[in-house]
Parts: sequence; C-alpha cells; structure tokens
Amino acid sequence: MARKRAAGVGAKVEFLLQSADERLPVQNASMDSVVMTWTLCSIGDASKALAEVKRVLKPEGQFIFIEHGRSPEQGVAAWQDRLTPMWKRIAGGCHLNRKIDELIAQAGFQMEELRNFYVRGPRPMTYMYQGIARRLG
Repeated sequence: MARKRAAGVGAKVEFLLQSADERLPVQNASMDSVVMTWTLCSIGDASKALAEVKRVLKPEGQFIFIEHGRSPEQGVAAWQDRLTPMWKRIAGGCHLNRKIDELIAQAGFQMEELRNFYVRGPRPMTYMYQGIARRLG
C-alpha cells in the first residue's frame, strides 16, 4: 500500500526492508529529517536504532516522532510493567513501559518540542510522546 501511494507523490521515495536496529545503507549526516512513528516500543535494541537515526541526520537535522510509552502516573506505570511481558508476546515485541523521552535523550538528542498525552483507549496502552528533537554534536 505504501509503495502505491509513494508512486503518486512526485518525489523519489526509497523503501528499506531491514530491521530497524541494523545499520542503514545511508551516508553519515546525509538526512534532513527522520520521522519515526509507533516503532520504538517494538524495536529489539531501541538504543542502537536511535544511534542510527543520529548517525544519518545532518547536524541541523530534525528527528520527528510520535510513540507510545511509559506513563508518569504510578498506577498506570505499574500496570504497564505487569502487562509488558505478556503484551510483548502478543503484540510483536511491543514494550508498554519504555520511557521514550529518556531513550531519545540518552541517544544524544535534545528535545525541542515534546507533548505528552493520552489517546482514547486503555491507559496502559495509550500514553503518547510526540515531539521534535535535534542531535547533539
């Protein structure tokens, strides 16, 4: 479906079929922007994937993301911790309890914008991190 849509946009779109935590076949500091949507929860090695994002971004490039993850509410976070072992098995490796903002910061990014909110649905699955970050160094 994505290939069909991309064909009609009038710009070159290249699809890479590989694991998100593998080295991208892209030169260092060659991308203006990287967009990541609802994937950090299920990537086996999220730190490695974010290191790749940092590697391919130009120094002035931006990392745009929306992800779900750990809630700051203790009761919700406790449920996320309880559910994650089973949830990973039935939901493609998805971790409900990853602190997305901390993962991004630890990978060498500085938040420029960050919005946190719940979307409709069960709270353990619906706490969102939406933002823009820039690479440090």
